[in-house]
Amino acid sequence: MDAFTSFFDSQSRNIWSYDTLKNFRQISPIVQAHLKQVYLTLCCALIASAVGAYLHILWNIGGYLTTFACLGTIIWLLSTPPCEEQKRVSLLMASAVFEGASIGPLIDLAIQIDPSVLVASFVGTALAFACFSGAAMLARRREYLYLGGLLSSGVSVLLWLHFASSIFGGSTALFMTEIYLGLLVFVGYMIVDTQDIIEKAHLGDLDYVKHALTLFTDFVAVFVRILIIMLKNSAEKSEKKKKRRD
Repeated sequence: MDAFTSFFDSQSRNIWSYDTLKNFRQISPIVQAHLKQVYLTLCCALIASAVGAYLHILWNIGGYLTTFACLGTIIWLLSTPPCEEQKRVSLLMASAVFEGASIGPLIDLAIQIDPSVLVASFVGTALAFACFSGAAMLARRREYLYLGGLLSSGVSVLLWLHFASSIFGGSTALFMTEIYLGLLVFVGYMIVDTQDIIEKAHLGDLDYVKHALTLFTDFVAVFVRILIIMLKNSAEKSEKKKKRRD
């Protein structure tokens, strides 16, 4: 009980107000400029990913080949020194195109079933990203970094679930458990990675390309899981409508 009391007391002392929303004094101007560059690069990567998905719809190029190409370009990017800025940005955009093509089959399926689901999934992901990233920026420095260990444990659980389903055969319940748990984990990573980027920038790490890649990975992971959940719900609704007609 004392733990719960102390938690709610700390929350009551930290009630947000309009002045709190304007308080970016704990983020230095250099870090603020870095964050602007990171989010601008992230937006460009999302556009490149949309281009990749569109290319799949046109020519059906998405699959294992584009997935391995995405992983290869990411490894190439991370192994390239930060001084080669243009090359690293180009590799980031290339990996975003390959990522978009890789999730192209899922997007194509969403367009065939209900295009509004695709739009709603993207808007929901963008709103979640904005809210949780904003919360991480407005919170005290390093306040949520302790969640990194917990989220890493969640990723390992996801890997074991995927491994078990691939060997013993997966059920729908197990698959949806993996989807919902993955959504929770990667939403948490939105907060942790944002604070980690801010902290690294304060310590002098201004590698905006790598930081944009981190946030891009979080965004796509959340988007894919929200889209799968909404597609499943849409399919269930359509089946119920058919049964009522019959």
